[in-house]
Amino acid sequence: MYTLEILIFKKGHNEKIIRLFLQNVYLRKYGVFLNPTACRFCNASLISFCDLGRSPLANSFLKNNQLQSEEHFYPLHAYICEKCLLVQLEEFESPKNIFTDYAYFSSYSQTWLKHCQDYTNKAISRFKLDSNKIVIEIASNDGYLLKYFKEANIPVLGIEPAINVAQAAEASGVPTIKSFFNPELAKQLSAENKQADLLICNNVLAHVPNLNDFIASLKILLKPEGVITLEFPSLNKLIEQNQFDTIYHEHFSYFSCLTVEKIFSHHGLTLFDIDELNTHGGSLRIYIQHQENTGNPISENVSRIKLMEKNKGLDKLSSYLNFKKQVEKTKQQLYSFLTEKKKQGKVIAAYGAPAKGNTLLNYCNIGTDLIDYTVDLNPGKQGHFLPGTHIPIFHPEKIKDTKPDYILILPWNIKTEIMEQINFINSWGGKFIIPIPNVMVQQ
Repeated sequence: MYTLEILIFKKGHNEKIIRLFLQNVYLRKYGVFLNPTACRFCNASLISFCDLGRSPLANSFLKNNQLQSEEHFYPLHAYICEKCLLVQLEEFESPKNIFTDYAYFSSYSQTWLKHCQDYTNKAISRFKLDSNKIVIEIASNDGYLLKYFKEANIPVLGIEPAINVAQAAEASGVPTIKSFFNPELAKQLSAENKQADLLICNNVLAHVPNLNDFIASLKILLKPEGVITLEFPSLNKLIEQNQFDTIYHEHFSYFSCLTVEKIFSHHGLTLFDIDELNTHGGSLRIYIQHQENTGNPISENVSRIKLMEKNKGLDKLSSYLNFKKQVEKTKQQLYSFLTEKKKQGKVIAAYGAPAKGNTLLNYCNIGTDLIDYTVDLNPGKQGHFLPGTHIPIFHPEKIKDTKPDYILILPWNIKTEIMEQINFINSWGGKFIIPIPNVMVQQ
C-alpha cells in the first residue's frame, strides 16, 4: 500500500487527486481516514468541530452469534464549514447500508406520538387540508404520523427505504413506497400528478449525505402552492446543552436556522416560518414554500430566531471551536461516576437502546464492566446487544428482577416519560442517572 507521502511526492502526481483517491479507495479498506475535503453543501473547506474517536454504526445491533465477529468502527469526527457553517460528518457508510433494514420504530414512544398528533391537528387547520389534498412524508417510518392524517380522511403517501419498517406501515393501512427519495422518484410522482400539498420531512434532513440532490427533489415534488415542513435537532441546543451524543454516523449534517435558510434559498425555496420544539432535546420545525409562492407571509419568528442565533455567535466560526472541551469534561465526569459506584458494589443498568446512547457509551468507554444490561420496549431490539459495548438488551421487566441501584437513561430527551414508566424503582431506593448536559442523579 502506498502511503500518502509517497504518492504525493512521486513525480507527476497531483496532491488533490491523490487525496481523493486515498479517501475513496484505500481508506475504506484500511481504516485510515483523512480530513474530508469539502463541505457537502457549498464545497468550501472544513475544520474540526468535535472528534468522538472511532465508533460502530449507532443502530448496528448485534445478535449473540455475532459477538465474536469483527465489528467495523469508523471515525466519528464532526467538522464545520468555514464558509456556510454547516456542521457535518463524512459519509463512511452509504444510506442504503444503514437504512434498508432499520431498528428504529417511531411508534414506541408515547411522547413522540403525542407530538405528531398535535402537529397533525395544527397542519390540518393552518393549511386547510381536506380530502382533495395529499400529504406526503419522506422517511415515513412505520406510518406513525400519516395515520393521523388518514384518520382525518386526508389522502396520504409514505416514502420509506427501510423495508421492515415500511411493511409495518402498510400493515397499518398507510400506503408506502419502499424506496429512497431522489430526483428520479420525485419526477416520477410529479408526472403521475402526485405532488404534495403538504410535504413532511421529520428528522430526515440530517440523514441525507447528498444534501443538494435531496432538496432539489423536494422542490420537484412540491405543488406550486404547497408547503414543506421539516424538523431537525437544533444545532444551537446541541452546543448549548452539550448534546454531543446526538452526533452519530446516521446524522450527516447538523443545522442552525441561519445555515438552513441559506441552503433552501440556494434551491429557490423560502423559509417563511419556524417553530422551536422540545423534541429530541430541542428541535426546529421550519416551514418552506417556493420562492414564487407568496401565499404564506414570512413570520417574525424567522428574524427573531436568526437574531437569537447571531447573539449566541452562531454566525461566527470562532463560536464553534470550544465545544470539544465541554464534551471531554462530560466524558470524564460520567466515567468517573460510574467507576466509583461500581467500586462501591452498586448494580448499574441502563434504559433504552437509542442511537445517541451508543455514541455516548462508545465515546466514554463504558461497557459491560460498568453497565450490566439495558432495556427497551422495542421487541426488535430485545435479545440483541449494543454495538461496540456488547451490553445486552432486555425487556423492561428485567429491572424488577434485578433491582439495580442506578439506571442510566440513554434517551435523556424523554427522561420524564421513562421515569414515570419505571417509577417503581423508588420502592428499593433506585436512582436515575441523567448524562446530558451534565451528569445528574435523580430519584
